[in-house]
Amino acid sequence: MAKHWADFQYEIYLNGMAGAVPRLPTDLTRLEELTEQRLGPGPVGYVAGSAGNGSTAQANRTALDRRRIVPRMLRDVHERDLSVELLGRPLPAPLALAPVGVLSIMHPDAEPAAARAAAAQGVPYVLSSASSTPMEQVAEVMGDAERWFQLYWAKDLEVTRSFLERAKAAGFTALFVTLDTPMLAWRPRDLDRAYLPFLHGVGTANYFTDPAFRAGLAKPVHEDPNAAVMHFVGMFADPGKTWPDLAFLRENWDGPIVLKGVLHPDDARRAASAGMDGVVVSNHGGRQVAGAVAAADALPRVVEAAGDRLTVLFDSGIRTGDDIFKALALGAQGVLVGRPYAYGLGLDGQAGVEHVIRCLLAEFDLTLALSGHARPTDIGPDDLIEETA
Repeated sequence: MAKHWADFQYEIYLNGMAGAVPRLPTDLTRLEELTEQRLGPGPVGYVAGSAGNGSTAQANRTALDRRRIVPRMLRDVHERDLSVELLGRPLPAPLALAPVGVLSIMHPDAEPAAARAAAAQGVPYVLSSASSTPMEQVAEVMGDAERWFQLYWAKDLEVTRSFLERAKAAGFTALFVTLDTPMLAWRPRDLDRAYLPFLHGVGTANYFTDPAFRAGLAKPVHEDPNAAVMHFVGMFADPGKTWPDLAFLRENWDGPIVLKGVLHPDDARRAASAGMDGVVVSNHGGRQVAGAVAAADALPRVVEAAGDRLTVLFDSGIRTGDDIFKALALGAQGVLVGRPYAYGLGLDGQAGVEHVIRCLLAEFDLTLALSGHARPTDIGPDDLIEETA
């Protein structure tokens, strides 16, 4: 029998009989404000901040809020099954933890805590290239749990090749290639504090432990950390990459490859033609292009262009269970959640991340059932209406 994620609410109420209440709010939209109060402005600004005046991040939320669910009645939703298959892997729900770099600025347990939380709840964890923990250490704490690797595509092809070899050896099954960050955007919250963790050697663990990266240094990292940082800065991203360069990744990775940051239907078609397996409809949570299209507004056109050739995932703005419902109704096959779990980590370590996962999926399970559906694959565009101004 499939797991009923909604039972989390009864667990909470039963714990209340003994006087225990949740350590964190169950309304996950409150986590950002709590994190602002408890953590330093630099780390909070780095995670919460967006490009420009924040217009794209705001548009992400507006696009989801503008779509309203139309519940249906008298349907048998007693037994529900949230399980799906994504990228050839069976999953208990259509949710994964998005790649978020430099998590050590949020909590000393950093990426391993988030990875353990994901493993404990059975959802995939996507590890960022810019993690503050080497990929092998993150893989070790996950056992045989599902894990995917996000690649920032370095200028140095040997470093990229080495990353792919290491990720494969460490049991990462799918590759997520972030395309929308060939350079950092104009991010006022970071700029106003001159706060960039990488310049302090934070978020560089995969690079500093990489043999191909270290081969390019005159001295070991510990002897000249500043030189290592500058070597990293010089290769971190490459605005010269174009579609034919995808062939290099296909030659060096034999699992699924997903392109993250696709917003235009023509780019989805090109991804399919290039032999890619999926796309993430994403504007990097509003962190890269101020004034960009909201991810939820871009989603239906990308889904139509992808047809059955690509797995279409979604991120940018997911905060609640009903957001997951809406993204799936618009055609996504699964969603990635980013900032909320980073806030949960900052507030309560691994337990905070697990709380976020369980709240999201309990609310999604209840939303699904109360709208008259027993499976994520049962919902579609007809289950939403779009409010007009």
